[in-house]
Amino acid sequence: MKRWLKWGAAALIVVLLAIGVARALATRKAQQAALAEQVAQRAQTVLDLLPGDVLQAKTRELSVGLAVSGPLKAVNTALVKARVAGELQAFTLREGELVQAGQIVARVEPTEYQARLRQAQQQAASAKAQVTIAQRSFDNNRSLVEQGFISKTALDTSSASLASAQATYQAAQAAVDVAAKALDDTVLRAPISGTVSQRLAQNGERVGVDARVLEIVDLSRLELEASVSAAESMAVRLGQSARLRIEGASQGVTARVVRINPSAVAGSRAVLAYLAIDEPSGLRAGLFAQGSLETGRMQLLTIPLNAVRTDKPQPYVQLIDNNVVKHQQVELGDRGEFEGAAMVAVKGLSENTTLLSGSVGALREGTAVKLSAAAK
Repeated sequence: MKRWLKWGAAALIVVLLAIGVARALATRKAQQAALAEQVAQRAQTVLDLLPGDVLQAKTRELSVGLAVSGPLKAVNTALVKARVAGELQAFTLREGELVQAGQIVARVEPTEYQARLRQAQQQAASAKAQVTIAQRSFDNNRSLVEQGFISKTALDTSSASLASAQATYQAAQAAVDVAAKALDDTVLRAPISGTVSQRLAQNGERVGVDARVLEIVDLSRLELEASVSAAESMAVRLGQSARLRIEGASQGVTARVVRINPSAVAGSRAVLAYLAIDEPSGLRAGLFAQGSLETGRMQLLTIPLNAVRTDKPQPYVQLIDNNVVKHQQVELGDRGEFEGAAMVAVKGLSENTTLLSGSVGALREGTAVKLSAAAK
C-alpha cells in the first residue's frame, strides 16, 4: 500500500511539471508571435514627407567666401583727458548723451591758473619797463659817443644791457603764453561729435594731468576688424563685400573691405582686414558680428549645409531611392551662400538627387517614405 502511494505521488509530480513546461512554451510562442507582428507593422509603416522635407542637389552659382567674425568697433573714438591738475567742475554729461565737436564737457577749477597768468603778465610788464630804460640809456650813450664825450666801450656795455633786457622781456612773454595756455586747458572740450560711452571721473573729483575724464564714440562709422589666416588673406581684396549677422539684430547688414593691414600679426601670422558697415544705423560698438566675405563665384553642385549629417565618422546625406531612405557618404567642398542660404559643394552625388532636408532629422537606413504630390 505504501509503495502504491509513492508511485502515485511521483506520477502526480511528473504531470504537474509537464503542464508547467507546456504553459511556458505556449507563453513564449505567444510573445514571439506578438513581436513578429510588431516588426511586420513597423516594416509596413510609411513615413509621409511634406514639401519642405525634401530637396534636390543642383548646380548653382555659389558665392564662395571666407568666414569672418569679431566685435564691431567705432572708426572714430576719443578720450577726453585733463590737461592740467585740479578740481573737476561743471561735469554733468552721462552715458548715452550726444555731444558736438568743440562742446564744453567739463572745467577744472581755474583760480590758481588765473593767478599764474596775472603773475606772468606783471613780470612781463616789469621786463618791458627794463627794456625801455635800457633803450634810453643806449640812445644817450650813442649820442655821447658821436660827440666824443665817452668811449665806445661804454656804448658796447649799454648795447649788451639792452640785449639782456630784451631777452628777459621775451622770456617773460613766453611765460605769459604758457600761463594763458594752462588757463585755457582748464576748459575741457569734445574733440569729436558722438555719444558719451563712459564717464571716467566724478564732478568735484581732483584729477591729475592726463587723467581720463570722458570717452566719446562716433556711431556713424562702424567697422569689423576681421582676422584671416595667411593663406586666406591672399584672396582678400579692397572693395569685396560681406554679409554679416549682428548679435541681437533681426536683419543682416552688408559690409565692404576698406583697409587691409600690410603687416601680419606676430605669432599667429594672421592678417587683419577692416570691413566698413554700409548701414550702421541702430548698431552699437562692441556687438559681435559674424558672416561670410565673398571672394568669388563658382558653378558647383551644391546642397544646403543643414542637409549634411555628421553623426557618423564620415559626413553623409539621406537620399531617397525608390521611396526608401539611404545613407550616402559625401565629400564636402567650398562653402558659400545662394539666395541668402548657407550652401556647400559636394562630391558623390548626381544632379537632381532627391535628399531629405536637415529639418527631418536622422532616419534609419531602409525607412520607407512616401512623397506627397506637392513634394515630388
